[in-house]
Amino acid sequence: MHAVLTAALPVFALIFTGWAAGRRALLNHAAMEALNRYVIYLALPALLFLATSRIHWSTLAHAGYALSISGGMAVAFLMALPSLRGHSVRLADFSIEALSNSYPNVGFMGIPLTLAVLGHEGLAPTIIAILLTACVLFGVSIALIEFDLQQDRNPLHIIAKVLLSVIRNPLLLSPIAGLAWSASGVPVPEALEQYVTLLGDSASPCALVAIGLFLAHTPSGDGSATVTVTRVVIAKLLVQPAVTALLAFHVFPMPRLWACSALLMSALPIGTGPFILAQMYGRDAHIASRAILMSTLGSVVTISALVAWIDHQNLR
Repeated sequence: MHAVLTAALPVFALIFTGWAAGRRALLNHAAMEALNRYVIYLALPALLFLATSRIHWSTLAHAGYALSISGGMAVAFLMALPSLRGHSVRLADFSIEALSNSYPNVGFMGIPLTLAVLGHEGLAPTIIAILLTACVLFGVSIALIEFDLQQDRNPLHIIAKVLLSVIRNPLLLSPIAGLAWSASGVPVPEALEQYVTLLGDSASPCALVAIGLFLAHTPSGDGSATVTVTRVVIAKLLVQPAVTALLAFHVFPMPRLWACSALLMSALPIGTGPFILAQMYGRDAHIASRAILMSTLGSVVTISALVAWIDHQNLR
């Protein structure tokens, strides 16, 4: 209970603060977009760069961790296959639903939770989860959408579009830049380190408030897609972490802290990625937005229980 009060509760309290500010119109939709852009393009990249500039490539060499995270993602992703039955659903819409099943909010929520629950020792595995989400999972979803919507379906055009979308992701570029700096052996200059530290320290609170603002501006819907949303939330909050836990604790050998990190990252609610792709490609974004809302609300219970369990592992 102490871990829930000291680690999980402040995280959800910041989300609630953003939600209340949005509902009370203290921060409008434009403010939400501005805060999102600040977190994505400035604060989180600064935090990830600083974290990876202090570690070595060998620290990330945990194939079992990557396979555990990827296995959970793959099973949850494929749970959307029944929606293609009878070919009544476009491949693009399947991709967005499948992404909702498996897309953990590792950037906005994963990093604050990691720092609160596992400490800075948990940042290395968290970075791997971010890279897998930003590169592999997001890339596969974009490829499926492009394959469905492109008239010519030119493989080279699809590959180029996917690579461009992935390469331009600041949550991918910043840790790679940090690892490159670390490999050079040159210490980060004190002035630059202080600047990046100040910027990175704002990532966690701003990201959590941004989640709350997004939820405050998410329409509740008319209930017509309740079955789909329920299926997505179950896949994300229950199936994905269950599969990841099986792999991390019983199949692949890894340090206990890394196994707990894999479970924590896979149990996170849905991130904004599916909603962003739906809007970007002109698909129906209502199911994605409602699934994000419901999974975030449900994670108050599931994440709190998980944090309490991790606390009993005496990892720190």
